[in-house]
Amino acid sequence: MVTKIVYTIGHSNRSLSKFLKLLKDYKIVAVVDVRRFPTSRRFPHFKKENLEKELEKNNIKYFWLGESLGGLRPITYEEYMKTKDFEKGLKELIEIIEKYSPAAIMCKERLWFKCHRRFISDRLIEEGYQVIHIIDEENTYKHKRRSSNSKSLFS
Repeated sequence: MVTKIVYTIGHSNRSLSKFLKLLKDYKIVAVVDVRRFPTSRRFPHFKKENLEKELEKNNIKYFWLGESLGGLRPITYEEYMKTKDFEKGLKELIEIIEKYSPAAIMCKERLWFKCHRRFISDRLIEEGYQVIHIIDEENTYKHKRRSSNSKSLFS
């Protein structure tokens, strides 16, 4: 069985052209936005509606799963992952990944280990996927699942 690769990316303060180039460099065909609030005052090109249009122009599918997979919860993300809403979102994510490959899970934070993408990545590894975090044009990081008894980076 071939392990399916899933990427993650943080839009950070990148220009739209740099962001699109990264997606093209890594041959991404779908972006799954996991920002709970998909907007940006400082970088309007990353506002959901604007980003969706630009990705479409570049033949890249856009999906927003921030309702079910977004961060910024009243409980820790690790606690949220135990809910039916999270499981529903994870199932939707896997359906997208299976249909559109390679896909990239996107949030705001450039560094995956400062973002809830790290928790989603842990679960995807449990499901048999290989997760690669895109840092920039030349740097990626192959995700390694944290052990269940590791301390959270933000606890």
